[in-house]
Amino acid sequence: MSEAPKPAAAAANPAAPAKRPAGRAGRNTELPEHLKAYKGVWVFIEHDRGHVHSVSWELLGEARKLADTLGSYVGAVLLGGPDEHLDKFAAEAFTYGADKAFTMTDPVLKGYRNEPFTKGLTDLVNKYQPEILLLGATSMGRDLAGSVATTLLTGLTADCTELRIDPVSKALAATRPTFGGSLLCTIMTLAYRPQMATMRPRTAPMPQADASRTGTTTHDTLGMVETQIVTKLLDFIADANSNTINLPYADVIVSGGKGMKSPENFKLVFELARVLGAEVGATRPVVQAGWVETDRQVGQTGKTVRPKLYIAAGISGAIQHRVGMEASDVIVAINTDPNAPIFDFAHYGIVGNAMQVLPALTQAFAAHLAQRSRQVA
Repeated sequence: MSEAPKPAAAAANPAAPAKRPAGRAGRNTELPEHLKAYKGVWVFIEHDRGHVHSVSWELLGEARKLADTLGSYVGAVLLGGPDEHLDKFAAEAFTYGADKAFTMTDPVLKGYRNEPFTKGLTDLVNKYQPEILLLGATSMGRDLAGSVATTLLTGLTADCTELRIDPVSKALAATRPTFGGSLLCTIMTLAYRPQMATMRPRTAPMPQADASRTGTTTHDTLGMVETQIVTKLLDFIADANSNTINLPYADVIVSGGKGMKSPENFKLVFELARVLGAEVGATRPVVQAGWVETDRQVGQTGKTVRPKLYIAAGISGAIQHRVGMEASDVIVAINTDPNAPIFDFAHYGIVGNAMQVLPALTQAFAAHLAQRSRQVA
């Protein structure tokens, strides 16, 4: 389905069209003349404590495809403090597909706060006029994207699973789950610029870096003073448990669903994962039942993953779960129902009782790995 979402009301801004449509029946789908000059596909580069979030590089790969289709350029947007390595991050952005870097430096931009980052990003958009702006669907990206879209009076499609250029309108066609994840909806912002979207980490593949690529860098300043900002950054306290479960970047994941019947049976998933050196994933019903932690949930309301191997035990394959793992290199499904939806997109299917299949796989893998260890020794 395709529709131009209504932007939220906010103060007038140069990025907004001169006249807003009145009501659903009178919705404007024509791009006003003053917005046709907007060109370029921008990616907000999220960084913190000297490290760039990998979702920014993933988005640069997607932006490169979109820009090539449009015959346009890719821009990387970097905001930060005077002592942060924005030029270094810009040089790295060029290797992942950016043509231009737009940096903004100011003491109040050291450490993320919504107010200065929103003003900084909207100022850059109004000055350089990109037609597409992409952000990662992280805690920071989600917070910033909504504020920027509201300020610019433009449309925002959140948590996208696919980005492409519509061949007819040449607009960004952003696909995301809707109606509780039971459907996929494609949304286009036809009469507003920039077109904005967020995408979850690991939804798009990591592009290959090309060390020979270079680009041009533009430097701007924000011009805000600390007394203008309501929130204050007092300290940073790291989460000691933040790296204990790292599903999005696991190479092998063994996941279980309600087909495992009980938390005792779910231990079979952990046993296979231990032998394989894998992470353990789960469906939303399993998490809601309290069998595993929330951080292990894979799917629309959980984590998006793209491991080399994904083993799904007792999982039917509803779209809510599928959107979180279908990009895996190899999917092995185990289910008693031969008509389960997961068999439609799994690479290998085992029709059988997971409580019997998992122990057999665990034993077989353990024996194989032990034999290989002896051969290496």
